[in-house]
Amino acid sequence: MDDAQDITAAAFSTADLAARAGRLIGLDRDVLAMAGGHGDHRLNPGWPPTGAARDAAVLIAAVDRGGVASVVLTRRTDHLSAHAGQIAFPGGKIDPGDRDPLAAALREAHEEIGLDPALVHPLGYGDPYLTTSGYRIVPVVATLAAAPRLEANPHEVADVFEVPLAFLMSPENHLTDSREWQGRRRHFYVMPYEERRIWGVTAGIVRALFERIYG
Repeated sequence: MDDAQDITAAAFSTADLAARAGRLIGLDRDVLAMAGGHGDHRLNPGWPPTGAARDAAVLIAAVDRGGVASVVLTRRTDHLSAHAGQIAFPGGKIDPGDRDPLAAALREAHEEIGLDPALVHPLGYGDPYLTTSGYRIVPVVATLAAAPRLEANPHEVADVFEVPLAFLMSPENHLTDSREWQGRRRHFYVMPYEERRIWGVTAGIVRALFERIYG
């Protein structure tokens, strides 16, 4: 590994991510009471969500791969009623029995991909992200204490994979695209990685995390 590669590894390692935890929203704060500054509306002015937002949480979990961090992502199954086949972080709706977004994200990650909550070291929250479909999604940023053994729940998840944190946090990979939706042209971030297409809300959350931690 040459000097340039050494710098990249250090800049996008789990240790460096943990060192930047002070830039995140503290786990002791009521993140659900905060205004959602980030969301689909950032690229679509004048198109805010309608009605009360439904709360959800996702887990952005970074695992050490030889000194370089990779982030766990999933591909949703094709038979789901919403966002079928799309790339997503483990997560889902915050249930009444969940203590906070962290508890919801850990529960959902365990249900979807078998991630043991004991392996998760939460660092903090990212900015709440508002979607045009009416959700307020709280990203929980964490590192994993060990390389996990993950197993996709076939009812929800078709595949579990990892993407290097360096790729996700590099702004040159934050492309934009658009398509017609509900009679209007909707703009969104897209981050093609190998044969996969990370786009929409997931890519928007990645962009928001970049702006908070690395921007």
